[in-house]
This record gives sequence, structure tokens and C-alpha cells, in this order.
Amino acid sequence: MRFYKYHALGNDYIVLNPADFKSWGGQPTVEQIRLICHRNFGVGSDGILWGPLPSSQSEFGLRIFNPDGSEAEKSGNGLRIFSRFLWDQGLVKNPAFTVETPGGQVQSVIKDAGRLITVAMGKVSFDSQKIPVVGVPREVLNEKIKILDREFTFCAATIGNPHCVIPLAEISPELAHRYGPHLETHPNFPRKTNVQFLSVRDRANIQIEIWERGAGYTLASGSSSSASAAVAHKLGLVDRSVTVHMPGGQIGIEIGDGFSIMMTGTVNKVAEGTMHPEVFAVQKP
Repeated sequence: MRFYKYHALGNDYIVLNPADFKSWGGQPTVEQIRLICHRNFGVGSDGILWGPLPSSQSEFGLRIFNPDGSEAEKSGNGLRIFSRFLWDQGLVKNPAFTVETPGGQVQSVIKDAGRLITVAMGKVSFDSQKIPVVGVPREVLNEKIKILDREFTFCAATIGNPHCVIPLAEISPELAHRYGPHLETHPNFPRKTNVQFLSVRDRANIQIEIWERGAGYTLASGSSSSASAAVAHKLGLVDRSVTVHMPGGQIGIEIGDGFSIMMTGTVNKVAEGTMHPEVFAVQKP
């Protein structure tokens, strides 16, 4: 049961190659994913990258699972990590290649021997029907939402997965922990949502705190960086080149025509090894 562990700015994923798991008869179950990701009972991670898989439109297919066992349509950090894995394993020779996720196809470009990777993430949309957000069809910008004891102004966006971005003068990890879980599961968002609390530093820099759907508080996120930078640009607060500052580090975002996103960030390899079958013999409390 071989695994490969990487992190992208502290957002860590475990890559499982289906070729190593033929005896499983398919992808890991929800309970197996939860155990693998658990930081006391398993290897510990913010999610599972299951691939490479066959794809009809890309060179590689990928499925992404959150630590609660749910599936994510797309992950910017996960895609950079998966791209580094493909490069490390010699499965790609050309530094530019495509990956298909349930949230759409992306192109990855390997730089600096895999330590720096650029991903063309696709286009951000603010369309309520695409995100989705309940209510009449519209662009979801500067709307009000009441959570616990506080009313926020939020914008919603998708880059293949849903995001709720809340611009504020000051943000903190405590803010994300308190309000993030309630925003994630708010009935406004039929498929739940990723949550970003956004503070604009200047025309080229923003800071975000992240509550990730299915994972909780997260040190960094590529799709969250993409959505937050796009929202800030849509609101006229930043220019097209944006550095996104997060607790785990920085990601560079370039916003092109139609809100197309180029994301550049680092990847670090942590470990590779084998899981013992006893991992799955213990029932996590």
C-alpha cells in the first residue's frame, strides 16, 4: 500500500497511484480515506490525490478526496502536488502537460526541477447557477449573509469548485474557525462551499484565511487564492498580478482575459513509504 506525501505551503496531500492498489478492486472507501488522512490513526493529510487515471481529453486524470471522504472537484495545491508527483515518477518527459479533474481540465508547467509549478486553472465565474448559489440567476457580488451574531458582505465564485469570499478590513484564524463551518454548510450553497476571509493590502497583495469544504481550517489553498484574487479584481481592489498571502506562504496569481487564472507556487516532497494493513483494522473514534 504505497503512498507519496507532499505539501504545498503546508497544505499536504497523499498521492495514491491506482496502479499500486489493484488488489483493492477500486478507489479507497470513504472510511479508508478518513483513516489515511487522520493525523493520529493514519498517515495524516489534508486529502488524497487518486491518480493518474485514464482521461479522454487530457494526458492524465485525477480525483481529489477531502479528509472527510467527500470529493473535491478541483484543488490548486493538489494539482501542483500531483504534477510534481508525475514529474518525480518520470511519468512525464515534457514539462508542460494537461490534467483532467471533475472541475475541468488544467495545464501544468514544471519549473525549477518540480519545486515550482504553474497551473492554468481555467476561468473564474461569478454566475450563481454555475457556482451554485440559490436564488435568481445573477452574478453573486456584495450580497449580505447572516452567520451567528454577525452579518457579512460576500461574493461567490467558482473555478470548478465553489467559493464564498468575504472582504474585511481585518482577518484572523479565529475568524475562520468561528464562522467558516457555518458558511460552508449554509443553505445558500447547495453543494456547500469553500470560504475565504479576504483582506486587501494594496493593488498587488491580498491576504486570506481559509476554511475549506470537507477539510476545515487550511494553511493554504490554490483554488482559494484564485477565487479570492479574482473577486478582489472584480471589485476593482487589485490589478491583474496578485500575490496571495496565507499562513502557509504565498501564491502568485495572474488574471487574464475573462478572469482566466495562472497560478504559480511551490511544492515540497515530504515522504514516501508503505501503509500497513493494520491501519484499516482500527476504527477511528
